[in-house]
Amino acid sequence: QVQLVESGGGLVQAGGSLRLSCAASGSILSINVMGWERQAPGKQRELVAHISSGGNTNYADSVKGRFTISRDNGKNTVYLQMNSLKPEDTAVYYCNLRQGVGANYRGQGTQVTVSS
Repeated sequence: QVQLVESGGGLVQAGGSLRLSCAASGSILSINVMGWERQAPGKQRELVAHISSGGNTNYADSVKGRFTISRDNGKNTVYLQMNSLKPEDTAVYYCNLRQGVGANYRGQGTQVTVSS
């Protein structure tokens, strides 16, 4: 099993920054993809960004140029640096990890609220 624990959410004014962290523990394979999804009230969950264990990244168009995903493989931790935050970034942010065949894990989520 894999456990994911997010931290770093909070309340910030528009234009501000936050950094999310997610630490993974348990049976983690060396090859995996870690990332972030988000879900705003009344909306479907959407991909924010993900990064492979080899460092390849992918971003949603809505966050390109503002958010940066990174990871520390030695610590099994993924980060999301969020700059120039907008009210529409308000959501619960979930860390996820995919590995092996069909193994997909998700954390409990952390609230990010951006005030205008």
